[in-house]
Amino acid sequence: MKWHAVLAGVLASIFVTLFQIGAASAEVRIANDTGGEVAAYVRKYHAMRAAGEHIVIDGRCLSSCTLFSGIIPRDHVCITERAELGFHAASYYDDASRSMVPTRSGSLVVMRIYPQEVRAWINRHGGLTPQLITMSGRDLAALYPSCQ
Repeated sequence: MKWHAVLAGVLASIFVTLFQIGAASAEVRIANDTGGEVAAYVRKYHAMRAAGEHIVIDGRCLSSCTLFSGIIPRDHVCITERAELGFHAASYYDDASRSMVPTRSGSLVVMRIYPQEVRAWINRHGGLTPQLITMSGRDLAALYPSCQ
């Protein structure tokens, strides 16, 4: 009977190890993502983090797409020469005016998600406003390694 418990423990350990290896090797390529609802991106990135997925930024990642930077571990992200992050103030759609309206409280929430280095870069470039500001090249390479 004792060997059954040992065998079960060994098999469980092997299964967990294989699962972790498979999860760690998953890769998601981001290119031309214009963002969307903040809550949806937060949920998506938390699920990706839990699964151990790696992100390749291979083009434009704008608006709520950039929230990965505060959720996905830095060692699970790499960039290509085409990588570009775009930041702007959080906003909501106003039915009456049929336009996007910036929201200070939403922008504060988003800024709390970003890591300190991203917040500092945003602040050095005028903060979150309705105007898109983009990070690429050397600034982005200072935060994330190039993809191998």
